[in-house]
Amino acid sequence: MKTICPTCDIHPALERLGIQEINHGASTGSQWIETNGELLHSTASCDGNHIASVRQGTWDDYQTIMDKAQEAFKIWRMIPAPQRGDIVRQMGNEFRRHKEDLGRLVSYEMGKIYQEGLGEVQEMIDIADFSLGISRQLYGSTMHSERPRHRMYDQYHPLGVVGVITAFNFPVAVWAWNAMLALVTGNVVVWKPSSKVPLCAVAVHNIIADVLKRNNVPEGVTNLIIGSSKNIGDNFLADKRVPLMSCTGSVAVGRRVAKIVGERLGRTLLELGGNNAIVISEKANLDMALMATVFGAVGTAGQRCTTTRRLIIHQSVYDTFKEKLVSAYKQIRIGCPLDPNTLVGPLIDKASVEAFVYAQEQLVKEGGKIIYGGEVLSGKGYESGCYVVPVLAEAENHYHIVQEETFAPILYLMKYSTLDEAIALHNGVPQGLSSAIFSTDLLETEKFLSHEGSDCGIANVNIGTSGAEIGGAFGGEKDTGGGRESGSDAWKVYMRRQTNTINFSTELPFAQGIKFVL
Repeated sequence: MKTICPTCDIHPALERLGIQEINHGASTGSQWIETNGELLHSTASCDGNHIASVRQGTWDDYQTIMDKAQEAFKIWRMIPAPQRGDIVRQMGNEFRRHKEDLGRLVSYEMGKIYQEGLGEVQEMIDIADFSLGISRQLYGSTMHSERPRHRMYDQYHPLGVVGVITAFNFPVAVWAWNAMLALVTGNVVVWKPSSKVPLCAVAVHNIIADVLKRNNVPEGVTNLIIGSSKNIGDNFLADKRVPLMSCTGSVAVGRRVAKIVGERLGRTLLELGGNNAIVISEKANLDMALMATVFGAVGTAGQRCTTTRRLIIHQSVYDTFKEKLVSAYKQIRIGCPLDPNTLVGPLIDKASVEAFVYAQEQLVKEGGKIIYGGEVLSGKGYESGCYVVPVLAEAENHYHIVQEETFAPILYLMKYSTLDEAIALHNGVPQGLSSAIFSTDLLETEKFLSHEGSDCGIANVNIGTSGAEIGGAFGGEKDTGGGRESGSDAWKVYMRRQTNTINFSTELPFAQGIKFVL
């Protein structure tokens, strides 16, 4: 096992990003609110060092934000969409300017390697560019009326205040996926980030503040509230002033969000768990499949919703591919995420390490076999206790632990003999986010993409399960929640549809041929 654990200095980046020793935990976009809640300390999982603290927002701070947001919405919705798009474009340019520093903070506070941190900020830039284009393409449709001299069409209007709850594993990109589209469609945003990565959210609002000020954007268009769930939790979800709540998190969290928001008949956009699989055919390019599998399984230390967690391998190439995997895993460099040679950084915290260990114990109890990895690393460079060796394991799809999503780098290997069997194994889990098949056989790949193939929201051919581009709608089915973010026509989620009929005659015919005479 190659280990690299250099000393890294985050302080210059923090200074350029405006991160102070103690930061306010609430913002109305261009202005920070002087919060007086409990201190939230941010600690780097890679070395256990304290980074900085946030003075959390209170329920009173939240009320201030909501008052500002509601008033701002009245103004923001009437600004022409292309002008809103131009402001989003300027935000994207600021993300470009701060890409290296923000990527470095994402890497240090969250624990993903620096290249992934940079990639996450690039997603922010890309969705800003995409949203600029969408601002001129908020199309409705025209329909022919059954009544003479009538015209029908549908159009889209903004909803109002969009709540965005993000998880620790993508501390800035998921906010951008939601916020950029919500803004160009005329909504205002209230963001509640994960308490595990609060400084990334503070940095983002520092970055966009100047854009908002120089464009005279009213306070309350983009809002941030960092607060504990006991103060800003279920009451945020139950707030009828928030017509749409976008939540990224675990299935358990999603169920709670859906229940509370659903009780008030609000809308939810849920991006929840994934139990993603790659099918490797006997007709696969094994070298390509190997690269995709390793990145998909160990990228972000297995803490992506699109992480590859199951590998369904044709029995004729099973042993060969397993040997390739073990050899590749032995080359993985584990260490400080800011070191350019590191491929796998730490898990986010000790609780995640405990879940990693527990999953292995349960696997063995159910009859599975660990074929590589599983250790929790200690000693020099690993003092935080959050570094683990990614696991390769042989398992059966029906095992209880395989049916669950363990947010850690554990990859379960299983065999298949026919494509129908592989698809059944693939679909035989509660989650339905991302999927892939490696095969050079057109009949196999088309079947995998057909109605009888993958039941996931994302299905790929000859690429892995992770690393989705922002141009396509992102989301999944079943326990993944059914939400769609980012590209394609996901912008419609943030809007309400209205059907309009215009009568340009001097008669009043009724639809369906109804005769009505006074």
